[in-house]
Amino acid sequence: MNTAVATRQAPPARAPGRQDFYDRIKPLSLTPLWEELHALVPREPQTPCVPAIWRYDEIRPFLMESAALITAEEAVRRVLVLENPAIPGRSSITQSLYAGLQLIMPGEIAPSHRHVQSALRFIVDGKGAYTTVGGERTTMYPGDFIITPSWAWHDHGNEGIGGSSEPVVWLDGLDIPMVRFFDAGFAENDDAKAQKVAVPEGHSLARFGHNMVPVKHDHQSPTSPIFNYPYSRSREALATLQRQEAPDAWQGHKLRYINPLTGGSPMPTIATFLQLMPKGFAGKTHRQTDGAVYSVVEGRGTAEIGGQRLAFGPRDTFVVPSWAPLKLSADDEVVLFSFSDRPVQQAIGILREAFLQDA
Repeated sequence: MNTAVATRQAPPARAPGRQDFYDRIKPLSLTPLWEELHALVPREPQTPCVPAIWRYDEIRPFLMESAALITAEEAVRRVLVLENPAIPGRSSITQSLYAGLQLIMPGEIAPSHRHVQSALRFIVDGKGAYTTVGGERTTMYPGDFIITPSWAWHDHGNEGIGGSSEPVVWLDGLDIPMVRFFDAGFAENDDAKAQKVAVPEGHSLARFGHNMVPVKHDHQSPTSPIFNYPYSRSREALATLQRQEAPDAWQGHKLRYINPLTGGSPMPTIATFLQLMPKGFAGKTHRQTDGAVYSVVEGRGTAEIGGQRLAFGPRDTFVVPSWAPLKLSADDEVVLFSFSDRPVQQAIGILREAFLQDA
């Protein structure tokens, strides 16, 4: 049973004469709150979004076909948007988040631009492509989590590694629906197709990625100064935890990425996580108000979301709507990357979580 639907309050019955009153105030752009209060202030979240999964093996042929239809330069960003099936036409995977799979072919450049929307890239398939953010380039490998801060110039290219080139696909996550809600979107195209590289690769990670900060650095941005969190280092941290402690009964071994200067989320509007579930893990049910998008890095398992069972495998993407009960299980050793709007909910004091004791 959908708990949100079961607890929904019915609007009060309309007494004679009320509809005439409503009709007369409508031309003045007035509406009676008592007719809408049950929907505006629900007893618990009533998201229109539904659980859904996008299986990479089904999507990849369409990504490759799109490469024959349009170039990365013409498209600006060649992306297939992952739309929540319950809210088509809004380019949203949840009410507040956007997600899409982006493809860049060997030899291509996705031209430089900037926008106020904050973006993350999680590399799903292929290696050898790069992204340049604010004059610093980083090579992208599967499992890497990469940030494009708000209003930062960025471009992408695919030159391959050691003369070997292959298509590269990553999951884009942006706060586009949030910015759209505030009517605060701005964007600008660069004069050059690609930025001039101004600092050596790995510069940001060297300065901020070792629990140390340059003494005279004054970082004003709310976004992390590290813009590439390599999977090799994050995966090693999970493996160490797995050897040293028992998994959490609900989530396995789960870590959150942080801004090393603040300890908070790497992005002001989006939180990111990486978790490992050992083979045979059968998690208990939990729920949270921040709807989350998951990308499967390793392994196969099942996500039971609101009673719906979704079997997942490597490179698949699935979404868990706000307050939907979630139970994760692992057939193999599983690693999941996820992101949500948790920082915004924390900032305004509305985040709720529930960890249930299953019978």
